[in-house]
Amino acid sequence: MYKHFLLAVLAAVLLTGCMQTEEEQKQPVTRQTPAIRNRQFSAEALWAMGRIGSVAVDAETGLLAYTVSYYSVPENRSTTWIRICEQTSDTVSPLRVTDEFVGSDPAWFGNGGVLAYLRDGKLFLRQDGKDLPVSGYDSDIDGFLLSPKRDRIILVSQVKTVASTADRYPDLPLASGRVVEDLMYKHWDEWTETVPQPFVAELRLKAVGEGNRIASAAIGGTLNLLEGTPYESPMKPFGGMEQLCWSPDGGQIAYTCRKKAGIDYALSTNSDIYLYDLASATTRNLTEGMAGYDTNPAFSPDGTKLAWLSMERDGYESDLNRLFVMDMQTGEKTFLSRPFESNVDDYRWLDDTCIVFSGVWHALSHLWLIDLNGRLCELTDGQYDYLPADILRSPLAPEYTVIYTLRHSMREGNELFCFHPADLNLSSAREDVYRSGSLLEQNGVLRQLTFENKPIYDRVDMGTVVPRWQTTTDGKRMLTWIIYPPHFDPQKKYPTLLYCEGGPQSPVSQFWSYRWNFMRMAAHDYIIVAPNRRGLPGFGIDWNEQISGDYGGQCMRDYLTAIDEFCTEPYVDRDRLGCVGASFGGFSVYWLAGHHNHRFKAFIAHDGIFNMEMQYLETEEKWFANWDMGGAYWEKDNPVAQRTFSNSPHRFVDKWDTPILCIHGEKDYRILANQGMAAFDAAKMRGIPAELLIFPDENHWVLRPQNGILWQREFIGWLDKWLK
Repeated sequence: MYKHFLLAVLAAVLLTGCMQTEEEQKQPVTRQTPAIRNRQFSAEALWAMGRIGSVAVDAETGLLAYTVSYYSVPENRSTTWIRICEQTSDTVSPLRVTDEFVGSDPAWFGNGGVLAYLRDGKLFLRQDGKDLPVSGYDSDIDGFLLSPKRDRIILVSQVKTVASTADRYPDLPLASGRVVEDLMYKHWDEWTETVPQPFVAELRLKAVGEGNRIASAAIGGTLNLLEGTPYESPMKPFGGMEQLCWSPDGGQIAYTCRKKAGIDYALSTNSDIYLYDLASATTRNLTEGMAGYDTNPAFSPDGTKLAWLSMERDGYESDLNRLFVMDMQTGEKTFLSRPFESNVDDYRWLDDTCIVFSGVWHALSHLWLIDLNGRLCELTDGQYDYLPADILRSPLAPEYTVIYTLRHSMREGNELFCFHPADLNLSSAREDVYRSGSLLEQNGVLRQLTFENKPIYDRVDMGTVVPRWQTTTDGKRMLTWIIYPPHFDPQKKYPTLLYCEGGPQSPVSQFWSYRWNFMRMAAHDYIIVAPNRRGLPGFGIDWNEQISGDYGGQCMRDYLTAIDEFCTEPYVDRDRLGCVGASFGGFSVYWLAGHHNHRFKAFIAHDGIFNMEMQYLETEEKWFANWDMGGAYWEKDNPVAQRTFSNSPHRFVDKWDTPILCIHGEKDYRILANQGMAAFDAAKMRGIPAELLIFPDENHWVLRPQNGILWQREFIGWLDKWLK
């Protein structure tokens, strides 16, 4: 599924931001220089970091474009920049930036280094440092995909599907009430009024002069592939342009869609891959009969095969995410990633016979190579998470295929790397993946291309991260990350935090978070215990699925195992233990508050479930509630559902005895803010020290810079108050 003085300061700063002129508001945000004291990794340093996003490499020129976002805390906003860079043939130099401008979604147009991108919902082409607006399309554009021949384009725009109150009653234009007739009237953080839909259009170019420079560009002949329907593609809330693709000849479009609306949508995860043929204007369902999520199609370079990601069971959003391949001539479907036994999270075709994908195994997300016969090989190693960014033949060394990858860990945010798979010994066994350095780096194969946040890393001290295998109450082995403070001294005693992961089935891999940042906690001299408890991927299907219908069961025993076993270390202060978490982690905090038997001295719950019965009805995606809770609370003959609701945290408030901070966003429509408010009220009525940090303008996350700083200050302040 899937932090009072400070409030006054926040209001003053926000007021100052509101007093900016319109022209000042339009000025882009650039890199901020945070004040850093005593080499401590501060909240201000965290929010000053550049956040690298999408990457695109031009096979024609070797130019590379990537996006990086910077935030201004005083102005409470961000700007996303596109950087165009030259690559060099040596292995030590970083990228050389040749152009920089505000925009997003870069895609190479060809034509000697022309780049297509979005800015303020409009499409532009950039050549020789100058922008050329693409005319002929008035709606805002959420995303786009250029056809292989650059003669057509897919544009994704919002289409209104729900009549507003003003539509129903034109004489009441200022009425704020909403008339709701079906489910899915809200989703994630918005009232459902529009859906994204794909439009295929002609891209009309006029070229002039030497080299056929583009003089003008326009959109024409637009066709909505979902015309007259309430369906969405890409699918909200997280789907992007990876959910659509062109065939290599530009004659077909494969797209992801769940052709359901209202209560049918709310109850089902059954999406499919559809193939639209431009010549015949016909659509067919390629995955008909496959019951769960089918997403993210991609053709092989020669167009003879189509890959996509597939879940088997309808209604189970955390089912095994499998890589499937279809032979486009015979229609034969192959479950290609069967040997991996874990989720495939993202993938790219390497060539016509091999695919590179990312997937978590034993709490690390690495890149893997699999051929069409199912032979599997790990490409990366080390204590990092990797994501595939781009793959192409190198213009600088045509004999090489280059894999571009984003890499991060609990000690560093995303940076861009590349390597040549031909330089790896792909047959070598790599059993010891927990090493201080990657084999790729040791062999000089992995090349770091960006150093976006080096100025900050050079000025702060980071903690260290160590894996620890623990034995659970049922005799299983559980991997737990232990994060130690900078300058850790084993002769001292440290306050220690149990971190409870959300999801509930999101891996505790080597993730980097701009809120739940372990280096921030460690910088304040806390040790963090982060277990991969039951219900997390990367340890086999049984381990991942055990949590469904058993929220108060083995996963909670795993949490207590993690903290109890680690407390045997002499440097852990048993009298200063805290417990923190968000989403399912917030539920875990509320549940443990009634079952911890005096272990903890402070709790922090963010966007957690407090009352399971209310959550069943309040959350928008009913398939999640049905699967993970086992059914409705009124199903008295359903033992799984009854076990779930009998373990609701609100039933154990009489046993609460520990200070608690409750945090929630009022735009969180997955777990409504009344859950956090109710938990806070319960604690206060029980006479327990408690605080409530409520964000009227935030969703399941905290996205605004000043809110992010406030969250960090209240989070650390609460822990320091009760554990130091």
